Amino acid sequence: MARILVTGGTGHLGRLVVPRLVRTGADVRVVSRSPHAEGDGARYVVADWATGEGLAQAVGDAEVVVHLAGDQLHNEPMATALVRAVRDAGAEPHLVNISVVGAEKVPVRSGFDRRALGYMESKLAQERVLEESGIPWSNLRASQFHELVLIAARALAKLPVVPTPSGWRAQPIAADEVAARLVELALGDPQGRVPDVAGPEVLTFRGMVRDYLDAVGSRRPTMPVRVPGAASRAYAAGGNLAPDRAVGKQTWGEFLAEHVEHR
Repeated sequence: MARILVTGGTGHLGRLVVPRLVRTGADVRVVSRSPHAEGDGARYVVADWATGEGLAQAVGDAEVVVHLAGDQLHNEPMATALVRAVRDAGAEPHLVNISVVGAEKVPVRSGFDRRALGYMESKLAQERVLEESGIPWSNLRASQFHELVLIAARALAKLPVVPTPSGWRAQPIAADEVAARLVELALGDPQGRVPDVAGPEVLTFRGMVRDYLDAVGSRRPTMPVRVPGAASRAYAAGGNLAPDRAVGKQTWGEFLAEHVEHR
């Protein structure tokens, strides 16, 4: 029985990965910032990313660590804390990391770039921490999740006129399809950087928002907005796309039909 620790296991992607791992028969533990009710087949261990308290114990005898924790501000420091915990524990697990397609192709050259699109830069920094750690690892880059595009579309749709970044494109993929690939990696040997996974179609962000508005029966107009900066230009140029890795099955339209109730 594989002993697998999941960081970020209570987040959006983690909630899809953890039950998949449990169904394989693995001994699954999840890092949590506070005590968590168990009952999903996983065990929860408390650790503090800021101080590192409990992380080495959490890593413990784990054979695999699926690292999903992080955000735009904390991807690099959390990866650093994880590597330190692994070393403190004297362990050498297989680290399975989730990253983002085009992490090295979206430059951040200003404070505005960093505020608006700094996630790409932070994921690249996270990758480098893990790659340079000397710990066996696998790194999967995925394109934008359907679910995250939906969150953005819902937020924008509250405005009388819906602004959409001019020229931006995306290749959205179902988060559950990414979760399935992460589980495959967790049950296999370390592979370094593996082929990216991306959705089955390249769409404009404006078109996706319009699809959402149509799905909910909204007639609110969209308005293209030019977003300044090198990072935005990279998005418009397709730096966040992987058309040769269109391995996802669910389309944006299918996702909307499944998750959005027409009013």
